[in-house]
Amino acid sequence: MAPSAARDRPRPLAFARHRPYLRAMLDFGFDNSYARLPDRFYTRLGPTPVAEPKLIALNDALARDLGLDPAELRGEEGVSILAGNTVPDGAEPIAQVYAGHQFGGWSPQLGDGRAILLGEVVGGGGRRDIQLKGSGPTPYSRMGDGRAWLGPVLREYIVSEAMHALGVRTTRALAAVATGEPVFREEPLPGAILARVARSHIRVGTFQFFAARGDQEALKGLTDHVLERHYPGAYGIIDLLHRVVGAQAELIASWMSLGFIHGVMNTDNMSIAGETIDYGPCAFMDDHHSAAVFSSIDHHGRYAYSNQPTIAYWNLAQFCSCLLPLMVGELDAKVEAATDVLKRFAPMFQNAWIHRFRAKLGLLTEEAGDFELASDLLSRMERNRADFTNTFRSLPDARGGFDDPAAFDEWARGWRLRLGREGASPEDRVDLMREANPALIPRNHRVEEAISAARRGDLDPFRRLSAALETPFADPGGNADLARPPTEEERVRETFCGT
Repeated sequence: MAPSAARDRPRPLAFARHRPYLRAMLDFGFDNSYARLPDRFYTRLGPTPVAEPKLIALNDALARDLGLDPAELRGEEGVSILAGNTVPDGAEPIAQVYAGHQFGGWSPQLGDGRAILLGEVVGGGGRRDIQLKGSGPTPYSRMGDGRAWLGPVLREYIVSEAMHALGVRTTRALAAVATGEPVFREEPLPGAILARVARSHIRVGTFQFFAARGDQEALKGLTDHVLERHYPGAYGIIDLLHRVVGAQAELIASWMSLGFIHGVMNTDNMSIAGETIDYGPCAFMDDHHSAAVFSSIDHHGRYAYSNQPTIAYWNLAQFCSCLLPLMVGELDAKVEAATDVLKRFAPMFQNAWIHRFRAKLGLLTEEAGDFELASDLLSRMERNRADFTNTFRSLPDARGGFDDPAAFDEWARGWRLRLGREGASPEDRVDLMREANPALIPRNHRVEEAISAARRGDLDPFRRLSAALETPFADPGGNADLARPPTEEERVRETFCGT
């Protein structure tokens, strides 16, 4: 039998409810809907203070979008909040609990092991969480220190903001703060905290936590919360499933169109809101390889580039199974209804994928052979070790960057015939392609260069890379070196989660 919700509820750490907090005057305008859910959804505790907080980066545009004053956040009190030393008025800091399938294996209790949700702000961009990642231990830390070192914080700041600029739905980075304390991994490393913003931090694993315990009351409350917060137009469980499936199909298609590999697509890393979340061992491909894997912990390629649609489908199947108890009718009928929704993922994904790749190829109309045309190019790119980003960016100039130029020329003949059947002006076509094919991505070797320099106290490479990635579709101009693929010596073959 599943343990009762009360008996299986995580116990808070000894300091969780008793440590006094410094309260700030800075007004975030919090309205904390998740913290109004029953207390078995989280543990109430605040971030652990750090020794010498120092601001590394602040996202001024995002701060203003949240209704916050960048100047105040740069001040002493603002930095103290972003570091977790001070809790702003109206915040109700919590660590959320969830479960998850990690690399296919079941973990019945996970949760925010190194993150504290300060609260939710409501502004022009809708309701959004503000969370501090790397803010100290929680009941869900599983013997970890609850901290983050500088490298993963800068990586998530760079990549999440680049994804936003690339038009991908994603969590975002509000600020990065140095803690002035070491973090011990294989060696002492400089500590840091990321202030992260998301539509919510509710995951497939959040539903799994309560479903595994047979806690239908909590499942119903969580479902109602998600319907109201993320899908207010939905009219029941089946419609909710349909909308979440559609959001994930669009999200994964956007990843695939940019050569992005998440690296750790566990169910606890799949956002119900349809955002990219938890940038750990993520990477962008240089030369195209359908089985590309960068994550140091993905030993069998479960989350390889080409596997991402299949894994998203698998994760969504787990989500569907969680909601069966809330559906009306006999079990067989409920399973059939949920399966019918789940089957829609493949055509939704395929439609989203070809829509993006048509734009990348400059196609303004639809023809039956477009999927084969795009797939043929990708196959030829893989055989010729062509750079994913630069190949598509150079298409208006008919340059493929192939080891064997004849292989590109052979493909391009069919492509030109296809373009010729449209009758569109070259200017319109080039504009479409420039808007679909970035000149700049956060290439792995450039991210690593920025992290290495920051460890030495030099933040200029981080700042330069972040600034350049704000306009990834523009001609790079003086940042042309950031578009260059790595040499063999510069190539990054593994990325790490940083825990």
